[in-house]
Amino acid sequence: MLLCFSFCFGVVFPGLAQKGKAQPVDLKWLHNQTIHGATGVSWGVPWPKGTVKKGQQFYLTNAAGKVLPLQAWSMAYWPDGSLKWTGFATVAGPENNGLKLNLGKAQAPREQEKLQLKETGKSIRIHTGNLQCVVPKNGSFLLDSLVTEGRMVGSRGRLECVLQNGPDREAHESPTKDRYLSKVEKVTVEQTGPVRAVVRVEGKLQAEKGQRTWLPFSTRLYFYAGSNAVRIVNTLIYDGNDQQDFIKGLAVVFSVPMREQMHNRHVRFSGEGPGIWAEPVKPLVGRRPVNYQGKNVFADQVAGKRIANQEEFAAPEQKLIQDFPIWNDYKLMQNNADGFNIQKRTNTKSTWLDAIAGKRATGLAFVGDVQGGLAIGLKDFWQSYPAALEVRYAAKSMAELKVWLWSPYAEAMDMRHYDTLAHGLEATYEDVQEGFSTPYGIARTSELTLFASANVPSNEELSSLANISSQTPLLVTTPEYLHSVNTFGVWSLPDRSTSGKRWIEEQLDKAITFYQKEIDQRNWYGFWNYGDVMHAYDPVRHTWRYDIGGFAWANTELAPDMWLWYSFLRTGRADIFKMAEAMTRHTSEVDVYHIGRMAGLGSRHNVRHWGDGSKEVRESQAPYRRFYYYLTTDERTGDMMREVAQTADKALVEVDPLRLILPKSQYPTHSRIGPDWLALVGNWMTEWERTGDKRWRDKIMAGVNSFAKMPYGFFSGNQGAFGYDPATQKMHMLSNDAIGSAHLTVLMGGPEVAFELTDLLQDKTWNRLWLQYSELYGASEETIEKALGKRATLGSPGPHFARLPAYASKMKQNPELAKRAWAEFLHPRTAEQFDPKLINGVQAVKPLEEVPGVSTNNIAQWCLNAIQLLELVGDQIPAQNELWNSADKPKK
Repeated sequence: MLLCFSFCFGVVFPGLAQKGKAQPVDLKWLHNQTIHGATGVSWGVPWPKGTVKKGQQFYLTNAAGKVLPLQAWSMAYWPDGSLKWTGFATVAGPENNGLKLNLGKAQAPREQEKLQLKETGKSIRIHTGNLQCVVPKNGSFLLDSLVTEGRMVGSRGRLECVLQNGPDREAHESPTKDRYLSKVEKVTVEQTGPVRAVVRVEGKLQAEKGQRTWLPFSTRLYFYAGSNAVRIVNTLIYDGNDQQDFIKGLAVVFSVPMREQMHNRHVRFSGEGPGIWAEPVKPLVGRRPVNYQGKNVFADQVAGKRIANQEEFAAPEQKLIQDFPIWNDYKLMQNNADGFNIQKRTNTKSTWLDAIAGKRATGLAFVGDVQGGLAIGLKDFWQSYPAALEVRYAAKSMAELKVWLWSPYAEAMDMRHYDTLAHGLEATYEDVQEGFSTPYGIARTSELTLFASANVPSNEELSSLANISSQTPLLVTTPEYLHSVNTFGVWSLPDRSTSGKRWIEEQLDKAITFYQKEIDQRNWYGFWNYGDVMHAYDPVRHTWRYDIGGFAWANTELAPDMWLWYSFLRTGRADIFKMAEAMTRHTSEVDVYHIGRMAGLGSRHNVRHWGDGSKEVRESQAPYRRFYYYLTTDERTGDMMREVAQTADKALVEVDPLRLILPKSQYPTHSRIGPDWLALVGNWMTEWERTGDKRWRDKIMAGVNSFAKMPYGFFSGNQGAFGYDPATQKMHMLSNDAIGSAHLTVLMGGPEVAFELTDLLQDKTWNRLWLQYSELYGASEETIEKALGKRATLGSPGPHFARLPAYASKMKQNPELAKRAWAEFLHPRTAEQFDPKLINGVQAVKPLEEVPGVSTNNIAQWCLNAIQLLELVGDQIPAQNELWNSADKPKK
């Protein structure tokens, strides 16, 4: 009974390892997508402790029992050396549903079905079977020579930046602009196998005229056997001067050969939903129809079918064709989240002509002729405005296909802080300090997919490609399987078996629904903003406090990332995954410094994401990103987690988190238990499981053993502050008899890390320290005095901290602690906190739904506690509560 209990519930008692044999794992597509042709997909699967050994082979079958190609690699290990997470890659088509992952050896793919990669001193050549590509090892091109069916359909893949020396100015002023192109410095084959290859290209952008280089980039190219697509994950790090370096345009560019006559050349843009805008470069339509052998050819031409060359038409038709206009340039501009327009022109001396406008484009463009061409799509296109798609020189022998990550048809990118004056903590809840409100070192990752074609794809095919590029296909397991594996600590599956549990589940659903609506109605979109949410609401102005210091963007404050990820794990909902994915991409890149003196640290909440003077490890910590990394195998997220594991504790010496509060001591820097030390522990824990290297465990235990020698364990120290030495990872008391606590220990992912550590460390010292902390935080002074021999107030009870006594109750099998946990959680102010009301008329700029007292801090923590209490002490939830009764009453 005890063994089953510890297996099912996320908290595993010391000494109770899980043993057994792993069973086949059912997989499903996360997103409902129509897939045309072979599509590459990568995903991760966890395993129960002790069940899958390193070196285990796997095979993948579909509903018909067909074995699909499969490539596997180890991502993480349990402390006993068994596999914890495995990454997989396959190539699947529209018929591949009912997928099942099996343990065992399958027949190896035939040689001609394998992806081929050959590396020389000058380049890397990849042959997928349907596509041949070259990745040069130097020069300006990231990807060159894309060949399908024996014809080159693309070349010269590169990055391009238009840099402006200052902000957009008054109409009579014209700032100078310079063009920068990618310069390749390093190319690495990170993975190659029969199904998938990953090539990483690194470098900087170099001035076309001059020697300056800037904007370090890391671009990963993903190739799959049998696929004609290349997935591109591009990361740029801003290393400019925010007072003078204003990006006017930032693009991924490919050249596309055009061989056919003008009327057999085509341009396509994806529009709203499944819609496609499709036009020939030279439309064969005018005052009278153009006929070939008695048939009007225009419908076939627009469909992308080959039309006879001009000289094959009758003389009158030839004259008509000769006289029709040729459209050389095209662009789709999405300068805000709610509107795009398409324009085209014949030449640079003529006007742009408006073609059509719409709301939210899905972000794919194609250019080519009936012998083939390229399509490229940008994920989160309209969400990351200002963006644009552009085709240039369609009437020449080599067209250009551009995806503007930052549109040159919008205002220049302005990275400056929002004010030249500092505003204090008391006034605006921000902590501006000289030189700290800087974007230097932050990053932005964009995902694109390139599709090579030997013809002009149909609108249906292009619509499918737009769908794939706008939402990367992903295979996932079920919430029940993820829960049974006991990964990611303590979380519950949905349970509506009692009125109390049903009420909590309803509140959890309302919270997600509310934020989904808020993201859209508040327009939380944009290149630097998408993925973040606001911190606190202003009911007087009927808006979030977007302009009030630390009350603006949340920047991971109180762990909304974890709330969203646990919400996905327990439900498997694709819409929640989308929210969590966007937040992870944003908070791991924009809110974190990747180079410079603050590398490894992140920025606290502010009007500008990087504006606050507080630079700490809590914002950059790996535990917020692990979910996305393991579920998707995303290498860029893996980079970031490794960065912080290697650099964050040393960065604390450069930027002491308590530098404005405590004087410098004999130790290199300061650290609180949380959010500092537990965030470091989360970094090391992640690297330990990824590598199996016990040196990372030793770093954790250095701190654990330091606290074990202190008189009050984790409560030793004034307000939870200690001296810290990154060279030894030891913590030191600053006062021999100090006792205290810091509420941030509980609010920034600390308990979630600690819950996992109990199972991973299997260490009595850790167990004693964390159990003591969980039981005594927020307890009465009498209880604390009895336990520690000293009367003190250690934390305050409340819904944000209820999971601590719940954990102690589970570990000690103490029903009184469970009763206390529910009493703290069911605070009266939690009632109906997610029910919005409509604001319209003259009171707001547009009709809005609002929850007047809403705070992301409160909601994220309330939901995390709810999810964890249901797991830890859900069987002891009160049978009677006024909230349960009110939940069934009709609303007025």
